[in-house]
Amino acid sequence: MENQKILSAFSYLSIFFAPFIVPLIVYFVSKDSEVKRHSIRALISHLIPFLFGIIFFIVFLFSSMSFNTFEPDATGSTFIIIWLAAFAIYLLVSLGIIIWNIVQAVRVIR
Repeated sequence: MENQKILSAFSYLSIFFAPFIVPLIVYFVSKDSEVKRHSIRALISHLIPFLFGIIFFIVFLFSSMSFNTFEPDATGSTFIIIWLAAFAIYLLVSLGIIIWNIVQAVRVIR
């Protein structure tokens, strides 16, 4: 019973050192359905910042291309505002996911 709790918490806390690998290994190695459920939740929560990073990169590319193409005489302030807003959203989501993973790991251990 204690090993299952440790494996589940380890899946959540792996966001700091091996976000995708550890939950997958725990999922395939463990035979307990509760541990598998926690490892899948941890894997999904680790994928969210990655997906938001891809979205952030796409916003960055399109905003830089669109403002340079359609407004060649613009000062670039709109581009900077969009970039900073997207980056702030990415940071908030990432911080929220990290806090959520820590909370889940503590809840599993209890």
